[in-house]
Amino acid sequence: MADRVGQQLGNYRLMRLLGRGGFAEVYLGEHIYLGTSAAIKVLYTQIASDDTEHFRKEARTIARLVHPHIVRVLEYGVEGTTPFLVVDYAPNGSLRTRHLRVPLPVSTVVGYVTQIADALQYAHDQKVIHRDIKPENMLLGRRNEVLLSDFGIAVVAMSANYQSTQGMQDIAGTVAYMAPEQIQAQACPASDQYSLGVVVYELLSGARPFQGAFTEVAVKHTLVPPPSLREKLPMLSQEVEAVVMKALAKDPKQRFVDVQAFATALEEASRHASSTPTFKVMPEEGTPLSNETVLLSKQEGLPAALFTEQSESLQSAVDEAS
Repeated sequence: MADRVGQQLGNYRLMRLLGRGGFAEVYLGEHIYLGTSAAIKVLYTQIASDDTEHFRKEARTIARLVHPHIVRVLEYGVEGTTPFLVVDYAPNGSLRTRHLRVPLPVSTVVGYVTQIADALQYAHDQKVIHRDIKPENMLLGRRNEVLLSDFGIAVVAMSANYQSTQGMQDIAGTVAYMAPEQIQAQACPASDQYSLGVVVYELLSGARPFQGAFTEVAVKHTLVPPPSLREKLPMLSQEVEAVVMKALAKDPKQRFVDVQAFATALEEASRHASSTPTFKVMPEEGTPLSNETVLLSKQEGLPAALFTEQSESLQSAVDEAS
């Protein structure tokens, strides 16, 4: 695949390659007059003259999405037979590069989901479905805010005669986040909610619910219930797990009424879990204590002073018993 560094597309000169995705190469571009930077998505497809208007129509649709947590489309066009999109440059990478499949605290995940759901709800209200929700498309802005990218990029790419080996490889990877109805080419707003549910599952546990080859994962999404989160994370509350599993329901009608409701339910479940301390059974008076006897957990939402006081009392009891 030829490197386009140094070429000019529209008003932008391509300075360096940032990466390759399923439907486009992404370059850092510099405006030839203003000197400002942007990300240039150069689609793999070559567009025929008959398809140009369809491409422009789809590009205009996503360019109208203006939201604090959506990467803006600044410009679009066709250079010769090559379609391209110019979007805001997010300098701090993505959630994929920031968190390399390691479990995150519930509070961190809730913070991310709140921002993403806000963006998705706005798009859904505009009758736009994302179709490709995954950590790679959740970018981090200059203030580390989450920015959802690649809205409808698949639809834009498919508006022409699309053929790409790289794209098929990416589709095989993206199926890991795909709702059952989307696998059957019947995407709806609830499909984005399901995909976000898969992302939440992965961020909490460090792994996606289903692994394997394209066909195997597609079948599992359609027929197999996701593995229990609490089996992987015993300390996770039942309320949080229930919210995630509802978003992952096979039937779109069994999910939350919309993606904003999913985010709200997750936040409420998280708040309820963190405000409900869990106490272990106290041993009977006179029972020897050992260092393995745990009475209170600092991670269960108790005030620091109380935890310190109880810890000191416990240590004194342990010392006396020894």
